[in-house]
Amino acid sequence: MNLLIADSSLIIRLAAFFAIFLIMATWEGLAPRRTPKTAKARRWQTNLSLTVLNSLVGRIVLLLPGIGLALSAEAQGWGILNRLNLPPPVGGAIAIVVLDLTIYLQHLVFHKIPLFWSLHGLHHTDLDIDVTTGTRFHPMEIALSLLIKAGMIVLVGVPAWAFLLFEILLNGTSLFNHGNVRIPIGADRLLRLFLVTPDMHRVHHSVIIRERDSNFGFNLSWWDRLFRTYRDQPEKGHAEMVIGLANFRNPRDLTLLRLLALPFSSWRKF
Repeated sequence: MNLLIADSSLIIRLAAFFAIFLIMATWEGLAPRRTPKTAKARRWQTNLSLTVLNSLVGRIVLLLPGIGLALSAEAQGWGILNRLNLPPPVGGAIAIVVLDLTIYLQHLVFHKIPLFWSLHGLHHTDLDIDVTTGTRFHPMEIALSLLIKAGMIVLVGVPAWAFLLFEILLNGTSLFNHGNVRIPIGADRLLRLFLVTPDMHRVHHSVIIRERDSNFGFNLSWWDRLFRTYRDQPEKGHAEMVIGLANFRNPRDLTLLRLLALPFSSWRKF
């Protein structure tokens, strides 16, 4: 089973990514939540270029090593869960929840500490928000996040299958909650009791700083309520709210090369 996971992890992740991406892109075309403010072709070219680049970083830094690290932790008895001898479904569920909390805390820290914000700010420079925004990250942030997850694999003793499932869930929910899709209010209220919905996460991409500093969750919506970072709706409503950062409003300044250089140039102006 473990060898099967290690051998097929890349194929499984790619298949899940493309399936969810296609579903969300189709949904956006059929039932958009907002009218785009900028040219879609230019944004998608930039965001998808970052997607490819970050996929390469993930391959180099952690994905297969992450699976291998989880297998080694299990074989060596590293980590809390590997010492508790819990039933596999229970241990795996705990590991996924702990990893999700880790991503929430990482996201919060990346907003609060200038050095990390210099990397994460790239994600917020997008002037619209749609499925491709869910993959718009600086490669250095991706590498750092993967290393943080590697530390949690060893500390917690995350099973290999749980790590793979979590990565699929994290990628899938990022595509989902950045989607420019319309969900009925009643369904959204029900979903956000458990999951971060597009309307919930969109508030986090507001140009208004107090709104940007809220709704840090990617997958489970519990953490924002628990740590009091939850904000229900944007002040101006979803149709009229302004997306992005105040000092990055010209689409021509948001090319791939300039975005990659942001941490080394104008990050103090974010």
